[in-house]
Amino acid sequence: AATTRASGGGILLSAPLTHSDWMMHANAPAWGSEGIRTMLQHCKDAGWKRIYWRVFDTGRALYASKLLEPMKHDTSPEPNCLTSGELASQAPADLVARAMKLDYQGFDTLADAVKIGHELGLEIHAWLTVNEDDHGWGWPSKFSREHPEFRWVRRDGRAYRSQLSFAYPEVRTYKLGLIKEILSYKVDGIFLDWIRTGDIRDNPQNENGVANYGYEKPLVEAFKTKCGVDPHDIDNGDYRWVHFRSEPITQFMRSVRAEVKKHKPRVVLSAMVHHRWAYRGRIEEGGAIDGSLRGILCDVRTWAREGLVDEVVAAGYYTAGGSPESGYRDIEEETEGRVPLWLYCWVPQSPEEFEQDTALAKKLGAKQILFW
Repeated sequence: AATTRASGGGILLSAPLTHSDWMMHANAPAWGSEGIRTMLQHCKDAGWKRIYWRVFDTGRALYASKLLEPMKHDTSPEPNCLTSGELASQAPADLVARAMKLDYQGFDTLADAVKIGHELGLEIHAWLTVNEDDHGWGWPSKFSREHPEFRWVRRDGRAYRSQLSFAYPEVRTYKLGLIKEILSYKVDGIFLDWIRTGDIRDNPQNENGVANYGYEKPLVEAFKTKCGVDPHDIDNGDYRWVHFRSEPITQFMRSVRAEVKKHKPRVVLSAMVHHRWAYRGRIEEGGAIDGSLRGILCDVRTWAREGLVDEVVAAGYYTAGGSPESGYRDIEEETEGRVPLWLYCWVPQSPEEFEQDTALAKKLGAKQILFW
């Protein structure tokens, strides 16, 4: 495969690609293989080397999954953001109409992306929004609809609308099954996006940015047994309770690493996590997140120490005082320098911005830029 790098020095350029988002544009490429070739050719022409191809959208699949339903908006079992709420009332009618027409039954975008991408000399890494079973609101996955008993539970006992808890072995088995399906496509990497957490009406953090979930019965009872205290009687951010709630995700990551190691040639396992200046959604509504461990129960330090990931990137959403550099350095500290990190940047709008981004990557020692 041809190697495309930034001018002036050895920085690999990469970007995510969501087929369904591209199809929402008025000048969208053709539906099918021809359109995928157009998309990937544009990416190659822009200088990207790695493409992170999204495989889930809403609680649906953009590939031929046996575990997930294919994405098809008009089969939603409940009101969603295209039929009710702010987007439905404000979005242009033609945009809503295009979205409602999306139908991935019989269209395996991942198979085409891998085949065409490799023909073009691109690496195709599967981008899995592994921590959500919805996106936006109102399209929970079939597994989440059929097993509401496996969903996250808040400190006050209320369940979330779609999000699934890794505390349940059944959920870990289901999520690992999705990864096994995707590995069968001969992808060049698995990119686990932990920052997206499903239904946007459910703020997963409390006012201090600490995960306000993990109060599922198995975790609560096991913590009582181990520590002799009910987690409801201690602070939500108590060090013991935060780490205890992170253990099921770490257990899942060990299983993923073991599965990925079975595949030849080597498959790169990467992850996107939060940092101390992160947010999702609207900041004014309490969207600040207190890092990867406390905010989303991802113990990145342990992942790095155990070699559970090959590469990590800090998400590019910043509260006051945050920046690509501070986010990078926070994750660098969290991983103790054990894992290569990417620099997260938004797609530059000018040559000057591009030069600034590459200069920062060189300053930090980043060998890759993820242009969102």
